Amino acid sequence: MARRPTIHDVAREAGVSPATVDRVLNAREAVREETTRRVYEAARRIGYHAAALIGQRLQVELPRLRMGVILQKERQAFYRNFRDEIERAARAATRTRIEPVIEFATSQVPQDFARLMDSIAGRVDALAATAVTHPDVTDSVLRLNGAGIPVFALLNDFAQGERQSYIGLNNMKVGRIAAHMIATAKHGPGREGGRIAVFVGGHRWHGHELRETGFRSYLREFAPQFQILDTLVNLETRQLTYEATADLLERHADLRGIYCAGGGMEGAIAALHEMRQPGEVAMVVNELTPESRAALIAHELTMVIATPLARLCRTLVDLVEEAALNGLPAAPSQHFLQPDLFVPESV
Repeated sequence: MARRPTIHDVAREAGVSPATVDRVLNAREAVREETTRRVYEAARRIGYHAAALIGQRLQVELPRLRMGVILQKERQAFYRNFRDEIERAARAATRTRIEPVIEFATSQVPQDFARLMDSIAGRVDALAATAVTHPDVTDSVLRLNGAGIPVFALLNDFAQGERQSYIGLNNMKVGRIAAHMIATAKHGPGREGGRIAVFVGGHRWHGHELRETGFRSYLREFAPQFQILDTLVNLETRQLTYEATADLLERHADLRGIYCAGGGMEGAIAALHEMRQPGEVAMVVNELTPESRAALIAHELTMVIATPLARLCRTLVDLVEEAALNGLPAAPSQHFLQPDLFVPESV
């Protein structure tokens, strides 16, 4: 069992004396805010149990910052986890008192996204969103920028050149990882080929298009014996993905792999469970959910490529605070996170 961090560990990490840490923890004497903040950061880094108490004391004097976030599909486990991580990162903020204002989009129609972004503008100081790539959404970002509200793209890089930062995975690389895993799993004796299917959520998800491009480019380069079927659009729905996967399995006895570049993976998992033995078709999906975890354990999935939500949300909070306190950087930026990779034996 790992040893629980002590005051001495916090002092060593912060570069102060144990007596200073004690004064910060128990408010025995006045301690400079800079020192208190250094102790808090050290306590948080090493997992000291009283870090939250120091953070609460710091936040009393911090400026208030309303951070709007627009997510998708409130009923999905992934987005519920996303919301929880945003709230957790906001509570741990050290430079401002962040108040998250979280909304869930009810559709993927670009005009609906734009209206939702416009409606939340008057209630926030910064906005982050998972949104489709479309001129109407870009126009909304421009309006927000004009009102002094920076916009951050999450998971899918919309409004390139206009949004402040993109925070998420390198989606081209994600597609290549998926292709590598499927090709490796299905090389087999004689390196025979077969067919491989790809699902994307829609034509306006820039991240899905990049994943598809990376997927296809890897197979062209390293596994040309496979035939990639025409890409299928599943609108990120379980039922449509289930029906399309069942049809693929019925028509193609030589189907060797499936990659779900977006949502709807639950339908593909269900169809594969009903119509093939575990491991007969290699399948890679994105995001670890109760359904994808169970399918991994059953060896019905080959790999799950997951977004590190805690890291993403901490990065978002840092960038929002930086923009609020020090002004916006001169040029938009990208912040790529390393994906978490799960295989059957790692869950």
